[in-house]
Amino acid sequence: MTAQIALLADGRLHLQHGPIECLCRAWGAAEEVRRAYAQAVAAFPAILPALCEELSLLRRELPTLPPRGAVARAMHTACMPYADRRVTPMAAVAGAVADHLLAALVAGRTLARAFVNDGGDIAFHLAPEETLCCGLVADLAAPALDGTFLLDARHPARGIATSGRACKGEGGRSFSFGIADAVTVLAGSAAAADAAATVIGNEVDLPGHPAILRRPACDIDPDSDLGARAVTWRVGPLSAAAIAAALDAGGLVADALCRAGRIEGAVLALGGAIRVCGLSCPALEVR
Repeated sequence: MTAQIALLADGRLHLQHGPIECLCRAWGAAEEVRRAYAQAVAAFPAILPALCEELSLLRRELPTLPPRGAVARAMHTACMPYADRRVTPMAAVAGAVADHLLAALVAGRTLARAFVNDGGDIAFHLAPEETLCCGLVADLAAPALDGTFLLDARHPARGIATSGRACKGEGGRSFSFGIADAVTVLAGSAAAADAAATVIGNEVDLPGHPAILRRPACDIDPDSDLGARAVTWRVGPLSAAAIAAALDAGGLVADALCRAGRIEGAVLALGGAIRVCGLSCPALEVR
């Protein structure tokens, strides 16, 4: 299995290696962009083999010994604040990969803007006075543009990530213990946003509700790092009161993480309802 690399007609760089698939974009002088892309291409092929070398460690519940590889260490660091919530470093894998590639892409380069999008978890670079518009998808099972974030260089966030319930055939590529359609988080890095989105998404829940069907993660995906733990498989119709209660539960955690400075804000979505936590800036427009 070799890394696949392609420059798309719209100027984005497409990188794929096994389960890792990233879209990169940079804006600036043509030569600076060319060199930036070359740097990302050079860094990309080593990421998956390095993660595979430490996969058994990365699939263990925290706390664990720190791994050796740069991306693996970033995953471990992002998830350690949530060690009491039974997460593994895999909760931050996509965000950590995006951060790593963005760092390679911008190193020594003069760029106005840049981003690396790893399956919806995005690390971005903004020069002073620059902005970047990012879409909000409130339901991963039925993707549509439900709003936009205006990411501003003056804001401390440099990563945005989305998590939510995801089942084979029902959207997404990861599992959740909660029932949120989507939880989108802004944080200082994509890895930090990825870990926090997972944790908040797990808390948007209605334990024991008859409309919620759960299954062991290993029955759905034998390779899941969650083993036999029960994850959300299907959510039936919920009343407005039940939706509000689930969003309240997740919102308590999101608000606490905002106050602690671990995240810059979050948007929680379930059943057509949306809860915004801590996002006075950047500008958020929900349709």
